[in-house]
Amino acid sequence: MSQLFSPLQIKDVTLKNRIAVSPMCQYSSEDGFANDWHLVHLGSRAVGGTALVFTEAAAVSPEGRISPHDLGIWKDEHIPFLKHITSFIRKQGAVPGIQLAHAGRKASVSVPWEGNKALFDESGWQTFGPSALPFSESYTLPKEMDKSEINKVIHDFQLAAQRALKAGFKVIELHAAHGYLIHEFLSPLSNQRTDEYGGSFENRVRFLLEIIASIKKVWPETLPLFLRISSTDWKEGGWSPAESVQLASLVKTKGIDLIDCSSGGNVYDAKIPIAPLYQTGFAELVKKEAGILTGAVGMITTSQEANNIIGTGKADLVLMAREFLRDPYFPLRAAHELTEDVKWPIQYERAKRR
Repeated sequence: MSQLFSPLQIKDVTLKNRIAVSPMCQYSSEDGFANDWHLVHLGSRAVGGTALVFTEAAAVSPEGRISPHDLGIWKDEHIPFLKHITSFIRKQGAVPGIQLAHAGRKASVSVPWEGNKALFDESGWQTFGPSALPFSESYTLPKEMDKSEINKVIHDFQLAAQRALKAGFKVIELHAAHGYLIHEFLSPLSNQRTDEYGGSFENRVRFLLEIIASIKKVWPETLPLFLRISSTDWKEGGWSPAESVQLASLVKTKGIDLIDCSSGGNVYDAKIPIAPLYQTGFAELVKKEAGILTGAVGMITTSQEANNIIGTGKADLVLMAREFLRDPYFPLRAAHELTEDVKWPIQYERAKRR
């Protein structure tokens, strides 16, 4: 058996293979509600044979959205349709996961096909961050969060986790990457606070640790909790791979089961050397040095690349995004290319290559 199609047990959840659908923003919600687009988008990837299907970043509050059309999980009314989606995913033999997020200073922008521009009119809202530092000159100035606002966000994450459980999700991923709020607290480039949430490594990770602790009060011990990080800011003086290892070593004692190793997104002028597999080395480093499960993500496009990552022990899970936009049935194709005999949906069985 190719290693890509070996199962992975994490707590009480078994993934049938090592392929996951990475969170991918769809910007297709109104007032945070999932709809038929999300059902078909996520459901088709489950039909396509993946083991784990993550929603896009789901905002834990209205002000935590990137755009006005982000998915949300800040009120109970969001639960029923999400439950409809998770039920369908499970029926296809896949595990439903949700990424919980707050966009911080990168919130209140238009959708990409409308320019991804800061919303300065009535369609926008006040943004928040660890410090009053905008992402760039074209973004709105965030309000530096006081202690009460920090506590509110921590509670928002806890309530979102409760709703995720009611909606039938079996894995939560905390979004602490790509320059959004938790990452903003982690990085000295965006966090210039002088209180207990700024300065030293121990202070900059405090916000994340308090979010994890709040979620652990409501999320079952039997279900996995993932953390997505930006392993580096790709800029001098920013968050570093060494700090990523240090953080991973710390959070594995706090209840995190897997580190999803991405990078970048916190400063607009970072020079990122984008190329095939350019982030896989971070997953390998964190796995080796911190002794925790890791996920590799970023420019992974072929079955051979994915199988090699797992087979050589660089990571325990491969999370794919753009390749899944091109091919919702990537796992079925990969199984054929790797000569693996996997189960197809019975409705599609007659098209299976023999």
